[in-house]
Amino acid sequence: MACFDAMRIVALAFLIGVCLVQTRAAVDGWAAVGTVALGMAILLRIALVRGLARLPVLRRVACSLLGAAIAMAAAVAWSAWRAELRLADELRGDLEAADLVVHGRIAGLPQALDRGWRFDFEPDAGQAGVPRRVLLSWREQEAEDGVPPAMPQPGERWSFGVRLRRPHGFVNPAGFDYEAWLLERGIRATGHVREHALRLEGGAGTWMQHVHRVRAAVRERLLAAMPGSDYGGLMVALAVGDQDGIRTADWEVFRRTGVAHVISISGLHIALVGLFCGGALALLWRRVPALALRMPAQKAGALAALAGASVYALLAGLGIPVLRAWLMLAVAVGVLFSGRVVAPSRVLAIALLVVLLFDPWAVLSPGFWLSFGAVAIILASVGGRIRARTGWRGAVRVQLAISVALVPLLVAQFQSFPLLSPLANVVAIPLVSFVITPLVLLSLPWPTALLLAPAEFAARLMMDFLHWLAAWELALWEQAPPPPWLLACGLVAVAVLLLPRATPGRLAAPAVLGALLAWQPARPLEGGFEVQVLDIGQGLAVHVRTRSHDLLFDAGPPYGSAADAGSRVILPYLRAAGTRSLDRLVLSHGDADHVGGAASVIGGMPVGEVLAGQPASALEIAVAGAAGGREPALRGCAQTPPWTWDGVRFEILHPLAEQSAGRRHDNDASCVLRVAGPAGAVLLTGDIGTAAEAALLARATTDTLRSEVVVSAHHGSRSSSSPAFVDATLPAHVVHSAGHRNAFGHPHPQVWARWAAAGARNWRTDAQGAIGMVFAADADDGVEVFAAREQRPRYWHGR
Repeated sequence: MACFDAMRIVALAFLIGVCLVQTRAAVDGWAAVGTVALGMAILLRIALVRGLARLPVLRRVACSLLGAAIAMAAAVAWSAWRAELRLADELRGDLEAADLVVHGRIAGLPQALDRGWRFDFEPDAGQAGVPRRVLLSWREQEAEDGVPPAMPQPGERWSFGVRLRRPHGFVNPAGFDYEAWLLERGIRATGHVREHALRLEGGAGTWMQHVHRVRAAVRERLLAAMPGSDYGGLMVALAVGDQDGIRTADWEVFRRTGVAHVISISGLHIALVGLFCGGALALLWRRVPALALRMPAQKAGALAALAGASVYALLAGLGIPVLRAWLMLAVAVGVLFSGRVVAPSRVLAIALLVVLLFDPWAVLSPGFWLSFGAVAIILASVGGRIRARTGWRGAVRVQLAISVALVPLLVAQFQSFPLLSPLANVVAIPLVSFVITPLVLLSLPWPTALLLAPAEFAARLMMDFLHWLAAWELALWEQAPPPPWLLACGLVAVAVLLLPRATPGRLAAPAVLGALLAWQPARPLEGGFEVQVLDIGQGLAVHVRTRSHDLLFDAGPPYGSAADAGSRVILPYLRAAGTRSLDRLVLSHGDADHVGGAASVIGGMPVGEVLAGQPASALEIAVAGAAGGREPALRGCAQTPPWTWDGVRFEILHPLAEQSAGRRHDNDASCVLRVAGPAGAVLLTGDIGTAAEAALLARATTDTLRSEVVVSAHHGSRSSSSPAFVDATLPAHVVHSAGHRNAFGHPHPQVWARWAAAGARNWRTDAQGAIGMVFAADADDGVEVFAAREQRPRYWHGR
């Protein structure tokens, strides 16, 4: 039992070691450092055990501390070694963006795009410089003869003409790390099919590819049995883990009500399937004396539970969250068969170790922390009680405990938590767990509309209720993520709340949670302002905030028909920054890379007024975004006089009234905004070209254009940033907002060199992530400029 007693300390120490590696800017040499530290800790422990033989208490303490040190050193060595191996499987530099022909197999379920497919692809061994697993997209316009590509099937062998590039994603404050997501899944390059797509002869490949082919067939049969169903995608997600069919609007409902975990196959679903299978077999086992004598019904039921959960995990694709849940169940079954009486918390610690050994990158996923946190909360809320509540009262108590105790983690990870989550889950969990999912799984051998009708009816009832809850204005609490010290206090507070009622200090815990929820990030002082040029790809989105006002200049590009920069980048960033509304949204002109996300921004956050270089196109966007009831006032940039917010002056320098009436996509009609405070000014230039720059120079004084920071016109195109304009603005910094390896070559090398020759430091969002600026309230303190990738570097960035 001694090893089990130390297991919780060892697991926590191992977790700390893994987190230490996953927050490094580089891992070179860390495997060696961890190995050396591991060896030294082991030797020291051996020496102390012998040297402190006559001091048992001191020896026990020393052994516990050294055991934790050994676990931490082992975690560092293991995680760093795994990271080095994965980084070594990289796309060779000279192959990036080159035309290649690759042969290999489709891995996993292909996902439907607007006019094509996206899928994991495993190239055949021996293709030098190409990683073992890549993510490819294949669109209609990239198919020969304009014929839409037929859906590739899992396990099929194909030959593709492709262009690959190393993993690259946006890096913004509190933003989603796409590169980390790819790394955890072993995807070491992304790309698209260009030509020469040819299906090759060959079997279905590995056993897992056979599984994926079965999943694809199940998905097609389910969808065919429910033509036109509003919730067919939800039932497919519960059957095979493919969530592509769930509508974007439904995901927003799940987010606002806190039931997304019920829809995504995870620990809850794996455990319930195991419970059904194990309970059924144990019930039958007890009724056969010969079987009960050979093996206890409890152990037989545990094996059946693991077997049933394994089949369901395979049907769900054995993705990272599913595999994590299956490992936790496998550990619990293994402990049962060990014959030892082990506390549930120690079983959880063993499961934590196993998961981290298998997947050191799990700590990068919010789901890891939420799943282990939820299990720990359940154990704390039901364990150690003389009279534990059972039945529906016990279930409600556990749900309330989870909803409250996960608040700090939810605020830290997602900058929000659903206030109505307990009520939503009280309805959603029983319906999904005991009605919808069992009915869908039972219908898999013969999926027909008649068998699936009860499941669809239950899904409709649930969604109607969730839509009603989500429509409440206060359904979701949103706030900026707290600092680490306050998050730690919040976690301690919820731990104290889970202790028995008579625990000293328990009444202080709600006050700590209240302080966490009341926290807001500091805003600039009077006269100061902050600017963020967001990393949104080939487009522009700039957030400016003063002491009590917020302005967004442009809203980035669309990302296909179902997503855009507004929903994917801007709104999450604004919420994380503590911004609850925008006083003004400036749309410089009508190009999609500047207004593609505007409708999402207007629909997702109150906007006081829209200023537009071309009001006609902006009106359409405002109306589209106002579908949720928010329709901001609209005004042309040319008709907007200068204004002052909190000691900061905002002035539209361009266009004039007659220029704003030009063509719909006239770059020279872009709004040009100058924001100035005591410490300096920033100039936002939209997409103006040299002609508009000349017009600005003709009517502006030197002081009007001089700025400490300039966001380059047209993403650094050579059609802008004329020598005269560069000399007139003469900034210390110039920021180019451009997409990674964009087709236009922005920023152009000549423009880069021109700004550098004028004494400006060049910054670019594609290589450095979001570019932030802090203009001090005091003129003597000047301006500070920084890049997101440099503030929070990670070893996988750019690799």
